[in-house]
Amino acid sequence: MYLCASIVSISSLQHPAAGYRKIFETVEELEEPIPATVLGLIPSWLKGSVLRMGPGLFKVGGEPLNHLFDGQAMIHKFDLQNGGVTYHRRFIRTDAYVRAVTENRVVITEFGTAAYPDPCRNIFSRFFTYFRGIEVTDNCMVNIYPVGEDFYAVTETNFITKVDPDSLETLEKVDLCKYLSVNGVTAHPHTDPDGTVYNIGNCFGKNMSLAYNIVKIPPAQEGDFGMTENHFVFVEQPVKINLLKFLSAWSFRGATYMDCFESNQSMGTWFHLASKDPAGYMSSHKFRTSAFNIFHHINAYEDDSFIVVDLCTWKGFDFVYNYLYLANLKQEWEEVKKAALRAPQPEVRRYVLPLDIHKEEPGKNLVSLSYTTATAVLHTDGTVWLEPEVLFSGPRLAFEFPQINYSRCSGKKYSFAYGLGLNHFIPDRIVKLDVQSRESRAWREDGCYPSEPLFVPTPGARDEDDGGEDAFPPLASSGCIMHMYTKTQSFEAGLIAS
Repeated sequence: MYLCASIVSISSLQHPAAGYRKIFETVEELEEPIPATVLGLIPSWLKGSVLRMGPGLFKVGGEPLNHLFDGQAMIHKFDLQNGGVTYHRRFIRTDAYVRAVTENRVVITEFGTAAYPDPCRNIFSRFFTYFRGIEVTDNCMVNIYPVGEDFYAVTETNFITKVDPDSLETLEKVDLCKYLSVNGVTAHPHTDPDGTVYNIGNCFGKNMSLAYNIVKIPPAQEGDFGMTENHFVFVEQPVKINLLKFLSAWSFRGATYMDCFESNQSMGTWFHLASKDPAGYMSSHKFRTSAFNIFHHINAYEDDSFIVVDLCTWKGFDFVYNYLYLANLKQEWEEVKKAALRAPQPEVRRYVLPLDIHKEEPGKNLVSLSYTTATAVLHTDGTVWLEPEVLFSGPRLAFEFPQINYSRCSGKKYSFAYGLGLNHFIPDRIVKLDVQSRESRAWREDGCYPSEPLFVPTPGARDEDDGGEDAFPPLASSGCIMHMYTKTQSFEAGLIAS
């Protein structure tokens, strides 16, 4: 494991040796933490633990799992003390993992891999097993976040798993349906300064329609939606779950989550607003734009009578997850590039939503903020058509899994965002983006494939990106940017602080 830093401009990086395949291989868990080899200097003030989730098991019973989101959940931990680092990892003992390992087959259907039938059961017993209904996965490989003093590993179903942040032991499986009227929630909640946790979930509404709920967990107990000081922003994209397939085809034929998604070519993308206090859906504000996919919001804030929303987008209605099957990602580099050329083009976009729309005349741009070219035009039917400003774009280079100085800037006007750079879907750099100047810089190292960054400000920092180390010149100073990576020469997980 390593500590290092280097700087490159945003440019094409090739991987002819296909070293990225290593990040899709099964790894063993560790019996105890191991020491890291540190190259460079860890700031003396940087102490504590970094917890990260990800897939660690990609084959069951000799059969490969199909999709990037199917690998069984593994928790990683870096302990930083007195300039040294130790690393530990363990599998989460979810039902999906325990039963797969015990029965040597996929027992619970994952995102892109269907459950494998029990070879010891005849065709009639299998039929009645499918007919009884859907068993939802608890494979919590997406994220981990605190609720009060407890930590939960999560995916986007109704199951979350309580873990011990010290020993990494699995403690308890929790079914949110017992406490909330939701079928599932996002894996990236927001947190107010007082510790209140907000999330967004879905449930079945009238006539089996899909409804969305804002979930609030009070204190003493980052994100897939936007949150400002006074509002929630939810983006409805043109990719939907076909409820009929979900309830019938999957449970009867053994289909997967991926089989239930459908793209709508005509609906475009809609922005929905809800107020915090008093809580309520703002149905009179209808914002629409051309179709795009979205999986992560960077930040949202209020400025004058506008809401500014910065997003990681993928152009068009074609579902990006269709391009994340492991059979595609593990190909030779030239084939990986060809497959990515067929996928939607990624962009970081800024949209501006005007709040005062009812006194305006149709046909004119309602955005008066001087620092953006984004527009919003009121139509005669009452909808507002949005056109974005592009903050970051490169040929098949995505800025994803964004991070900001969250404690200081969440829901507020800000300057800097940090993201994982996906080069034809392969993670090979960390990018720092100045959303004011639109400049960007990147870190990379040959043979290294990083995870999402984590910004840690210097204690008592005055500037938004103040961390002492000038890691991304000429974009001013930078906080400590931490992330795990795989170095293919020795296939070790590592830590980079810059």
